[in-house]
Amino acid sequence: MLDRTPAPPAAWPLVALFTSGYVAPYLLPTVVGRLDAHLPLSPAQAGLIGSVLLLGSAAAGFTLASRIPRYGPRPLARLGLLLAALGYGTAAATAQLPLVIAGAVLGGFGSGTTTAVAASGIAAQRDPHRTSSLGLLSVSATAGALYLTLPRLGGGHWLPFAAIALVALVCWPAAGRLEGADRADGAARTDRAVRVCGRLPYPRAGVVLAGALMLWSLAQNALWGVSGRIGAQQAGLSEVALGVVFAAALGAGLLGVTAASALGARLGRAVPVGVGTAVIACCVVLASHARDLGSFAAGEILWNAVYPVVLSYAIGLAAALDPRGRWAVLVGSASSLGVACGPVTGSLLAEGAGFPGMGLVLGGLLLAVAGPMTAVALHVGGRPLTPGSVRRRGGAPAAVLAAGAGTPAGSVPRVGAQELEVVELAPLRARPLRLPPLRVLLLSPAAARRARERTRKRTRTGV
Repeated sequence: MLDRTPAPPAAWPLVALFTSGYVAPYLLPTVVGRLDAHLPLSPAQAGLIGSVLLLGSAAAGFTLASRIPRYGPRPLARLGLLLAALGYGTAAATAQLPLVIAGAVLGGFGSGTTTAVAASGIAAQRDPHRTSSLGLLSVSATAGALYLTLPRLGGGHWLPFAAIALVALVCWPAAGRLEGADRADGAARTDRAVRVCGRLPYPRAGVVLAGALMLWSLAQNALWGVSGRIGAQQAGLSEVALGVVFAAALGAGLLGVTAASALGARLGRAVPVGVGTAVIACCVVLASHARDLGSFAAGEILWNAVYPVVLSYAIGLAAALDPRGRWAVLVGSASSLGVACGPVTGSLLAEGAGFPGMGLVLGGLLLAVAGPMTAVALHVGGRPLTPGSVRRRGGAPAAVLAAGAGTPAGSVPRVGAQELEVVELAPLRARPLRLPPLRVLLLSPAAARRARERTRKRTRTGV
């Protein structure tokens, strides 16, 4: 039987899709700020529209988590980019609130679709952390350039939406480099023993990571959504000065991700995730208490230098939980849910407790979730599952399941495709095969002498 295992997708289309999906959350402060300034909305209402946009993104991830192999990454990526361009373009083309909200929701669903496809593909890479770091580098550079450019193009709520739609159109050619849908008949025909291999590994660790990252993202984006207001109202900065600070912060993020990519797995995942989250908590408190340019810039720049580093390791951790990318998509969608609730949470906390009180609450929340995220990183142990390896907790070895399914020994059918595909297995080093004890029957001395005599007689007679 021929080996029909697909090679991992190329990295640059996934980086492009990652950029298109994440650019909307990165531009959230200017989106919320311009909605507040140029439409008849209060700050809390503008934050709610930002939350609705990101809720659409999270809904797409939860919907598509297990359906990407069925429909294929290429059609879904094209659908996501089309919805993003159409939705954000509609929000940019009109000032009527119902259409702006509908366009934001539609565009958010498109961004979530492209992010889900990118997360699934990144999990299939040989080095998911490196690819996710490249994606964060790309989106940080894109958002930084937009923060420098948009304030010089004039006012109006439409500019950020138009920029996000333009990024989606620019990334359209990348979708053509992905695979289409599987064509053969149904995974329902696979053997039950083979279907067991398709269950989500590390279920408790995955749920803990998803919940912790949701709260982690909520705290980050609660501050990010009101950072523009902190700089303008509390630190007294102009929009141009704010754009420079945000661009410098995203530039620091580029340096941070570059350093994380160079370090790779040398520090493991527990140290960057745990210590990095604690540093972010301190930065959140510093930025929320800022009353001048220096303290505000210091808090924002240091925060944005550490934030993408921790996020890149968290994405790599989710990818390590399942090489098929399901946990990567689910954890990313949980993160999007936290991102969606961030702007309205930040607005409500700022109105109720002021910017300094909001910072203290968010810093405490970040310290609270640092422990569970570090525990998951220690549990996984930095050894990612790859498409060429299978870990099973009990039951028959994978080679036995493969032989029972009619495939060559040392291979296992890929679950989720519509036909039986063969995946070569790497040597199983983590769980060696345990054989029963060997029993040896020893002859008595008399029986041994008789056996030697029979051997000599056969030798002499030539029998």
